[in-house]
This record gives sequence, structure tokens and C-alpha cells, in this order.
Amino acid sequence: MNQDDILGHIVERERVVEHPIVVGISGFCGSGKSTLARSLVAVLTEAVRLRGDDFLNPARSHRRSSDWDGVERDRLVSTVLEPFRQGRTGHFQRYDWAQRALGPEEPLPQTKTLVVDLIGLFHPAALPVLDVTIWCDVDLDTAARRGIARDRKLGRSHDALWHDVWLPNERDFEQRFNPREAADLLYAPSR
Repeated sequence: MNQDDILGHIVERERVVEHPIVVGISGFCGSGKSTLARSLVAVLTEAVRLRGDDFLNPARSHRRSSDWDGVERDRLVSTVLEPFRQGRTGHFQRYDWAQRALGPEEPLPQTKTLVVDLIGLFHPAALPVLDVTIWCDVDLDTAARRGIARDRKLGRSHDALWHDVWLPNERDFEQRFNPREAADLLYAPSR
């Protein structure tokens, strides 16, 4: 599916649903989730992006787990996604990577559409509050090559994490939860 088809699907969903909608974008590390999220928000009216990295626990996201334990889905769902879909006002906290702690409270976005891009998002804890689910359909080896190259370009050396933690976590999560099958839409980014 191309980006125009995805946009059409989101706009139709906005039209028929009577509450603000959450668009969830997931895929393997390096598959293009953030790039797609930014491009969708740039063309959708009344849309805001929420970075998935704001809901990672760095200590746990750097350890092996079979369910991407470092993704703080419960905090994301209870403080952002549920209240947003219900049109409630509220506050949430992003993870502040520089301070290595939760940042200050900030208000929930008041908009029509919230776009969230995050590894491990298509999990039973989060799926019920995602109105549109998009899987960045890039195989794990290609996604990993892209992610490693991106990290190196940014001056980050995470090779050991990629090979010893993140790739095994991705394989385990895929086997356990089959996130591609949970997606409404499959998107194959070109590079």
C-alpha cells in the first residue's frame, strides 16, 4: 500500500469514528516508522505525532525480552491513548533521554488524530486503543541494515545492542505476537 492509500484510509476512519483517532505505526527497528509518521502528520489536518521513543525505558529496552519489555505500553495506554480517544484533557510525561528520567508533565494534544510510531506497539495491551494500525513491511535483515547504517551516520555505535539484544527481541516479539498480522495496513517504504 502506498502513502496516498494510507492517507485515504485514515481520512475515512476520521470521518466515520465519533472520537479522536489513534494511528499506530509499528515495524522492526530501522523499518521506517518515524519517517512514515512524520510524513503523514505533515499532510493530515489536525494531526500530531507522538514519538515512541518517549515511551521506552532505556534500561529495559537494552535487555533481552520476548515482549519488548522496555516499551512502556501501560503508561502510553493509560496516560495518553485512552484519555486522548475519549476526548479528555490530561497530562503525560515523555522520557527525557538526557536526564535519564521522566520529563515534566505536558498536556495531552487536543487534535483529531494522534500518530504514534513505536517498536512493539502491536501488543495485546495497546491494540484495543489503536484505531488504525500500519505495519512498515520491511524484512528484519533489511530493517536492521538500515537501522545500523542510520546509527553509524549519527555517530552511534550500537552494533552489540543490535546483534545481542534488539534483533533477538524483534524475532521473539514477532514469533510471540505476530504484529504484521495485527496490522490493518501494510506499508513498504522505499529507500
